[in-house]
This record gives sequence, C-alpha cells and structure tokens, in this order.
Amino acid sequence: MLNMIRYPVLAFLVSFFCLPAPARGQADTTTLLRRYHEGEQIVYRMSATNQGKGSVTHYQVRADGVVKRDTDGTMFEEFAWSDLRVNDVRVPLPAESRAFRERLSLSPAFRLAIPDLSRLHPGLIGPVVDLLTFYADIQIAMRQPLHQGGDHVYVNDGSANSWADGKRILTGEDAIDFDITLADVNANDSALTLVVRHVPPAHPAIALRAPWMSEPVAGTPNNWVQVARGDTGSYVASVGRETFEATIRVHLGSGRILSATLDNDVQVLERVCGDSLLTACGSPRRYTIRRRIEIE
Repeated sequence: MLNMIRYPVLAFLVSFFCLPAPARGQADTTTLLRRYHEGEQIVYRMSATNQGKGSVTHYQVRADGVVKRDTDGTMFEEFAWSDLRVNDVRVPLPAESRAFRERLSLSPAFRLAIPDLSRLHPGLIGPVVDLLTFYADIQIAMRQPLHQGGDHVYVNDGSANSWADGKRILTGEDAIDFDITLADVNANDSALTLVVRHVPPAHPAIALRAPWMSEPVAGTPNNWVQVARGDTGSYVASVGRETFEATIRVHLGSGRILSATLDNDVQVLERVCGDSLLTACGSPRRYTIRRRIEIE
C-alpha cells in the first residue's frame, strides 16, 4: 500500500507548482484566504481505512501544530505526530519519528513539498502525506477564480507522474486532472465547503507497455499503471482507473481547515506475466484498492 499512498501527492504537486501564483492583491477578494497568527495552535485527529488486495487496515493518529514565521516572513504550520494506533493497537514511535516535524501552509508564498520520509516510521508515512494532500488541494483551489457557492473550474493536466524505483517497481505512473467546486459558503456556520476531485484526463500520458492495457478497466481511459517484479522471474502488471474526491470544510474567518474527508479508489485489472513485454500473461484478476481518510 505504500506506493499507493505516496504517488498521488507527487502528481498534483508537480501540476500545482506549474500554475501561476495569485496576483498581488487577489488575496483581498478571494474567499479562500488563510489568516495566520503566530503562536496559533492546531490539533487534528486523523482516521483512515485502507482496503487493499485481500486486507483491510485501520489507523488513527494525532497531529499537533503551531503557527510559526519563516525567515522571509512567510507563515507556516509545524506539526508533530503522536498517538498512532493501527487496527486498534497502539504503535510505539521511535525517537526520530517523535522528533519529526511536518511543515505545511496555506500561504500562497509557501512552496509545499514532500518531506524526507526515509527515517520516518512506516505507519506515519500515510498520515503525513494525506495531510499534505488536503493542504495542496486548497492551495491549488486558491489559484482559481472561486468566490461564491457553486463556482467551478476544471484544471487540465494529464501529464504522467512516476513512482517507479527501477528495482521492484519497473513502471509506476498515473495522470490526473482537477475538478474543483466551491460547493457552499455558509455565513451562518462561518464555513465554506470545497470539493476537489482528481479525475482521469481525456488522454492520460502514461506508458502502457502492452496492447491489452489500453482497454478501459472502468469506463474511462486508464490513468494508472504499475509493473512490478514478481516471484521466480515473473512480472505483476496492473492497470486501471484512479479517482480521488476531497471534501474540505474551511473556517471563513481564519481560513483554517475545520474537517476534511478523502476518498481514493483505484479499479485494478492485474495479470501475472512471464516476460517483460507483458505478452505471455495469465488470466486477469480484478480488484479495488479503496482508501478513506478523515480529519477533524
């Protein structure tokens, strides 16, 4: 499940930073605006269900944040992670993971990036990247003309993004567009609701290594592919359709995230092949990888 968790954020961070930053003064009129106060404290509880091929995993974790100011004056939120539970069992975190700090921000001047995960406890990698996902979705929405309930934009991208490591994962690519709606602005609740859908492009620019991979798995062009080394020289080839839908509630006054959900589905067709060209393959197997993440 690790690659399934990490690569989508790589995809839209690449897309997101190709977009222009808001023009000077635009933040004065946009509905999406984070108003930071140095020293402000933020606490999120995250829970998730990951349904993979033949297994289901649940986790809960806590993120404690504080607002700080960078040397250039940019405000950011610095989070520490604790109280990790996997399938209702508390997971002790080593010292390096307890000392890890994740920097995120909804300031347009802050460049989001995936932190160094190499020394992080594996159980924290998903939560760290999932929280980054929510912040990146809001940042890309900030760059769009969204001012009142019902406003909608579609951001074309479609370029391929890879998570292949050249060793176990020989090919790993996805491609997405962004369908963004400011669903509701409710002054009575002092909250707005943002819906960001990551959807298959009309022409995903992913590398499909065999003709059988081009047949749509779930009614739209396939936008996800992975080829991994299997046992005894075999190759596990998978292709399918990946979608995300993030629903995020934001406080109108402060711009802080109040709560959010993320639903991530991948409809997969998988075949075990005896050659690297993926022509001598066994019968196809279909399954769904499904993830749901909630924070509040």
